[in-house]
Amino acid sequence: MTDIFDVIADGTRRDILQLLLRRGDEGESGISVSQIVADLGISQPTVSKHLKVLRDADLVNVREDGQRRFYSLAVEPLGAVDDWLVPFLVDAYGDDAPDIDYPLPDGAAHAAEVVGRAAASAKHVVANALKRLSA
Repeated sequence: MTDIFDVIADGTRRDILQLLLRRGDEGESGISVSQIVADLGISQPTVSKHLKVLRDADLVNVREDGQRRFYSLAVEPLGAVDDWLVPFLVDAYGDDAPDIDYPLPDGAAHAAEVVGRAAASAKHVVANALKRLSA
């Protein structure tokens, strides 16, 4: 399996992922290669090469319609990045972590943030306790 960090380390692939995220937030069910080329201003072979890497890492979904393929973001694999990153944020910021703009109503976003931070913190504490016990 491809290391997700190697995949997202490339700026062009991050640009494609951000474009897919934006388009998904706008309600689109996928974006064609030609639309990606037009929006990002990079060549079709370059886009196709990067989409293959993203497909192999399961970061994009592909829907075929005749000869055309439409790509959308698959967020599940990004959970590995989140799981790796959250303990650093919890350690660095604790309760003073910067606000993240969620596409949720204010009350729901705040509740999700509180629950998410509590879960990440608890996971980090338990993992560290288990490490100490097994040492």
